[in-house]
Amino acid sequence: MDTELNDRQKEIMRCVTWNFIMSATPVASRYIAKHHDLGLSAATIRNTMADLEEMGYVTHPHTSAGKLPTDKGYRFFVDCLMEIEPLTAQERENIKRQLDSVNDPTELLHEAAKLLGAISHQLSVVAAPHLHAAVLEHLELISVSSNRILVVLTVRSGIVRTITMEVHSEITQEHLSHVVRLLNERLHGLTLETIRTTFADRVKDFKDESTGLIGLFIRSADRIFDDSKEREKLHIGGTHSLVEQPEYENPDNFRAIIELLNNEGVLIEVLELPEPRGAGQNVVISIGKEHRDEKLKNYSIIVSEYRVGGVAGKIGIIGPKRMHYGKVVPVVNYIAEEVSMMLS
Repeated sequence: MDTELNDRQKEIMRCVTWNFIMSATPVASRYIAKHHDLGLSAATIRNTMADLEEMGYVTHPHTSAGKLPTDKGYRFFVDCLMEIEPLTAQERENIKRQLDSVNDPTELLHEAAKLLGAISHQLSVVAAPHLHAAVLEHLELISVSSNRILVVLTVRSGIVRTITMEVHSEITQEHLSHVVRLLNERLHGLTLETIRTTFADRVKDFKDESTGLIGLFIRSADRIFDDSKEREKLHIGGTHSLVEQPEYENPDNFRAIIELLNNEGVLIEVLELPEPRGAGQNVVISIGKEHRDEKLKNYSIIVSEYRVGGVAGKIGIIGPKRMHYGKVVPVVNYIAEEVSMMLS
């Protein structure tokens, strides 16, 4: 796509996109001629903008209005024209200090979502790591009542997962300890996904007719060793910033973003984007119609990955296509790096 436009078209494309991002107002040729030292007349700029519109990079909301980028135009801007604005030393220090103020991993992810939303002035989403690829370090069984036990899974990255299970009869601590020894001998060092799919075969020779505990584990393997359906693993920030965006002055747009906030399934899916693309950063930038879900056609999404041992979580923002990409991308990237370091 870079070679499709000549230097003049690229420069005017940059001016149109940048000014629309900053003002939320369609950009006229006269404005560019007056405020950008391109050495071009308003007529030349107008003709070039007409060429860009014919090629699908810009459009106009109504006759005689200025131009604004299309999805294709935003993609060209992000891939070929965007200038990254690195964080200052002070901004990095402020982020470190705020994230350092919490110790609990869950609270850290919640703080990261709040911080990202506050800095970007966009809706931020942080998803806890998917544990299917995590390696089991240790399993514990704790009796919490006569008919309930707590299953505690500690994975190699240090993350702890707990599940409460109901049993049909009281189980002695001696028997729990015996089952724990067996399970740790046979499951230690395996990924949770491997355990989930092979659990029944790995314990089929173990006789436990008296309590039925192993049978309960077999029937509950999907629930115990698969965390993909736990929606409480999602942290959201920046909701207070929605009113700052001109796009949400339209009641339909505001209603749409609120519906998106209430659909956690879509939000989780939003973070599962393709390979990193855009600005040479460790991020994915997805724009408008590039999204599979029609509900997201008016949004851009920037996502980065943080890692905890052998597992990964996602951190990103959702906002209008008219967002300050050059400033937001390094913020998403840096917070993801800091979360990785602190959790590890």
